[in-house]
Amino acid sequence: MISKDNAEHYHWGDNCDGWYLVKRQDMSIIHERMPSGTQEKRHYHHQSRQFFFVLTGTLTMELNGEIHTLPAQTGLEIPPGEPHQASNSSDSDVEFMVISHPTTRGDRIDLS
Repeated sequence: MISKDNAEHYHWGDNCDGWYLVKRQDMSIIHERMPSGTQEKRHYHHQSRQFFFVLTGTLTMELNGEIHTLPAQTGLEIPPGEPHQASNSSDSDVEFMVISHPTTRGDRIDLS
């Protein structure tokens, strides 16, 4: 059994957290937390298809120039090759799941 409590933890960006729930070459599932006012670098993946699902809070996702506001219990698919950037412009933390197939390790091209 895996949970945030016993999963491999890492820090990313500006005080953001991630927990690897599944960490395989063919797929990864990560539970992430972004504090208010944080964002990741705009980027894309050559091969990886991703699905972001918000657990708590509100995630803002820019996908190929279009802004999507994702409240809790909603998600968005990110196809390979599509530039995107997750951010938290709300006043509270946002927690979400990121499912990637295959893994994004070695498959990320930063744009900014």
